[in-house]
Amino acid sequence: MDVTIVGGTGKEGFGLALRLLGAGHRVTIGSRSAERAAEAVARAMQTLGDDAIQVEGAENAASVLGADVVVVTVPFSGMIEIYASIAPALQQGQVVLDATSPLMAAVGGKAWQPITPWQGSAAELAASLLPDGIAIVAGFHTIGAHTLMALDDDVDSDALLCGDDEAAKRKVGDLIGSVPGMEWVDAGPLANARLTEPLTSLIITINRRYKLKDGGFRITGRDAWGSPES
Repeated sequence: MDVTIVGGTGKEGFGLALRLLGAGHRVTIGSRSAERAAEAVARAMQTLGDDAIQVEGAENAASVLGADVVVVTVPFSGMIEIYASIAPALQQGQVVLDATSPLMAAVGGKAWQPITPWQGSAAELAASLLPDGIAIVAGFHTIGAHTLMALDDDVDSDALLCGDDEAAKRKVGDLIGSVPGMEWVDAGPLANARLTEPLTSLIITINRRYKLKDGGFRITGRDAWGSPES
């Protein structure tokens, strides 16, 4: 699958890029600066020890061209600017996975304190900034950068996905399921991102309390599950 990670020079985005490259996907790392994107590409090759991996870098707007899935992993404080820069370059049929966690750190508060956007969630705010024909899925609020960067270990956490477009949600789910240890859970419509996004602040709080860096969430009972109902 062709995947672009906007914000791929940050810790979470870069960790996800490494995981997806390891799973055999083609990844474009997007950044405000093409130079920083190129540096991240070189770092990915060095980290994975493989010059043959399918990775490239580009400025954000150029990076989304032709991607099957565009993952946005940027701080809440910068998301409106980022979406404004990539929206004109997106084409109908593309899927955007928004991983933004609205935290008080964006306005000078604590990283473990959530903030509620006017639209209800960061994902719903993102949807309002996208052109028609672009499907948006919310996810990755329960999988931290430290977990993604620990390449010697499988990802021991579920990704809770919210979205109104079932086909888009399943496409993102297939992408997530290709990473060893990572599984996805259909968490309902996009409005449910109002419930899943604050889990970031919860897991940060738990990690702080127990002096951890890799806490995550698992939904139990999976062996008895069938396909999610639309």
